[in-house]
Amino acid sequence: MCSYNQVNGVPNCANYTLLTQTARRQWKFNGYITSDCDAVADIYEAQNYTKTPEDAVAYAIKAGMDLNCGNYVQKYARNAIQQGKLTEADLDRALQNLFSVRMRLGLFNGNPNRYTPYGSIRSDQVCSQDHQNLALQAALDGIVLLKNTESVLPLLKSQVSSLAIIGPNANNFTVLLGDYAGPPCKIITPLMGLQRYVKDTRYLAGCQDVACNSSSIDQAVQLASSVDYVVMFMGLDQSQETEALDRIDLVLPGMQGDLITSVAKAAKKPVILVLICGGPVDIDFVKSNPKIGAVLWAGYPGQAGGTAIAQILFGEHNPGGKLPMTWYPQEFTQFPMSIMRMRAGPPNFIKDRRYPGRTYRFYKGYSVFQFGYGLSYSNYSHEIVTQSDNQLLTKTTINLHTINIDKNLNHYHIEEIGSETCKSSIFPVVVRVKNHGPMDGRHTVLMFMRWPKELNGRPTKQLIGFDNVYLKAGEVGNVKFAVSPCKHLSRATEDGKWVIDKGSHFLMVEKDELEINVSS
Repeated sequence: MCSYNQVNGVPNCANYTLLTQTARRQWKFNGYITSDCDAVADIYEAQNYTKTPEDAVAYAIKAGMDLNCGNYVQKYARNAIQQGKLTEADLDRALQNLFSVRMRLGLFNGNPNRYTPYGSIRSDQVCSQDHQNLALQAALDGIVLLKNTESVLPLLKSQVSSLAIIGPNANNFTVLLGDYAGPPCKIITPLMGLQRYVKDTRYLAGCQDVACNSSSIDQAVQLASSVDYVVMFMGLDQSQETEALDRIDLVLPGMQGDLITSVAKAAKKPVILVLICGGPVDIDFVKSNPKIGAVLWAGYPGQAGGTAIAQILFGEHNPGGKLPMTWYPQEFTQFPMSIMRMRAGPPNFIKDRRYPGRTYRFYKGYSVFQFGYGLSYSNYSHEIVTQSDNQLLTKTTINLHTINIDKNLNHYHIEEIGSETCKSSIFPVVVRVKNHGPMDGRHTVLMFMRWPKELNGRPTKQLIGFDNVYLKAGEVGNVKFAVSPCKHLSRATEDGKWVIDKGSHFLMVEKDELEINVSS
């Protein structure tokens, strides 16, 4: 799907280089390309990239778009053909891509309800127990433990005689589902989930909506001081983040910060904070507050989110989720999102402020939490070992037999190395993982590559792959990665060519490193 964005000033849905040369020819994409809804209209109406609607349609179709979500092709394609801006052959190509996919799906092989793999699915299967179990498992696996000072979590039911649930997201059915969601089979809010564990559970929203004001803070403080434990459910909702609505900052909305701090100060024991939101928030004040003992990020966990949160808080599930994004500080918003440069910039790049770059690969500023961060109730260790004898592996050398490559260059071009050499150079890396307890758990291992020196626009580090392993307390297991030098140890040059730098690379898992020397 081509979106509303632009690459180097060209709308994605009108970008021949992106849709045809890159997606179809380089990546060998063999499906159909649809536009985001009204993205073709935006080429003319919002981005002013073309002079007429007919030009917008012609640019998009000729670029390689096959299906328009919207009505622009329907309204203006005939005029574009009559004006000579588009040909019937262009439309035939789009139709061929659309119908060939339908043919591969078997949609023309008789009654689809009888002959296609999913044609026999009935409505009563949607809410089957297997599917509901999967919804719960997805919620459990996606929740990330961000803070757990002095093992505040998990809670023990025998030690929690009274519990206060405070926050606007504690009993909100719709907020759990996020933006795009169908009707849930049944939904359990966090309040409902925790009431199953603690009989004396007292609830206060503390806000009319997520943008809290000061009117309810005193009530929340009074409640917090009267119970054994406090769990707060804060964050965002669809009034803050949704399609066609951009956030303007990275802090919690309204007076949520004041509510959290005030309740934490009044509580008998360190407060547990659960954040329900899709994007990152700057909660640096929470990290440094000793009165806030634990923090969970639940995302928008879906219909089983309340059950999943309660199971994690009371230790029936050991959290193992990792952050899929960097959590930037509030000052990062001083750099406009329209600056799509990934790499960090020199001084004076933007009004005498050094541009810190974007994403975990290039960002050089302070992170509230880093990409891939996530705690567990267990402690895990990692070691990179050989596949055969399980000995520690610290160094290996890769020989790339290249043809017609200038030996004075400090890198090898992937195209000139050749596919056969690339395939033969793939090697295994085995990571030995140990669960030091005290709980069984599923642990996710992330492997990164980094260069010893940041030269030529190289990323600071780059994710090679990830996998998980379930280990009982005290158990040891292996996670195996297949590392391709041409794919995983390469980088893009300024002219868009993929190359492998000569010399050393490092594979890293947590603190363990494997040095890779690339030579011919």
